[in-house]
Amino acid sequence: MTRAEVVAALRAAGCVFAEDEADLLISTARDADELATMAGLRAAGLPVEHVVGWAGFASLRVAVDPGVFVPRRRTEFLLGHAVALARTGAVLLDLCCGSGALGLALAAAVPGAELYAADVDPAAVRCARRNLERVGGRVYRGDLFAPLPTALRGRVDVLTANVPYVPTDDIELLPPEARDHEPRVALDGGADGLDVLRRVAAQAPRWLAPGGSLLVETSARQAERAVRTVAAGGLVPRIERDEDLGATVVIATAP
Repeated sequence: MTRAEVVAALRAAGCVFAEDEADLLISTARDADELATMAGLRAAGLPVEHVVGWAGFASLRVAVDPGVFVPRRRTEFLLGHAVALARTGAVLLDLCCGSGALGLALAAAVPGAELYAADVDPAAVRCARRNLERVGGRVYRGDLFAPLPTALRGRVDVLTANVPYVPTDDIELLPPEARDHEPRVALDGGADGLDVLRRVAAQAPRWLAPGGSLLVETSARQAERAVRTVAAGGLVPRIERDEDLGATVVIATAP
């Protein structure tokens, strides 16, 4: 396929950034047959990150396997605040880690960091291990804090948790790339979108070091309820927003 043919196929499929995606596919494909296959997969609705096997996040290339949540650019806003809070040698914990993008970027930015991550989805855990074990990170499979070593309690300086926060009834409104190709467990936050956050906020104080911080992404409309949720767990919260990225982050600090 020529570049023009790839662009035309992607445009016909409704890809908004057809030219950029065509260039990405062309630069990734090893031969003409693979390019045709990749273009067909993308035109059929598979996220481009799943097609090429990686996503760009914070200037890093993060492996992303099919069926694994694709890291969003807006989450770089949460990352920036996490880096600002992490001292050299900090103990970092990334819950609901997905591909491990946040943990990988944190490890790259925080010298001497001690990194842990966990996810309930086995495909995500396999992917995160590929990304994080090469930087010394330890990845656990299980429900939130449950699989973590008990020795980590009270030691975590920065806890990032990109919890699912889409209300169940809104899942059907998501773009097909997310709705059809990402795990529901990474998207569905329950009736009001805050079910998983409630569970994280209730347990986080036992895992955070004194003065440690929990950082979670949420939506603008949920932010005030999210603040009340983490405050109920005994943490001191604040809201940070980036209008350009459409990002809303709640940062809650242990006393």
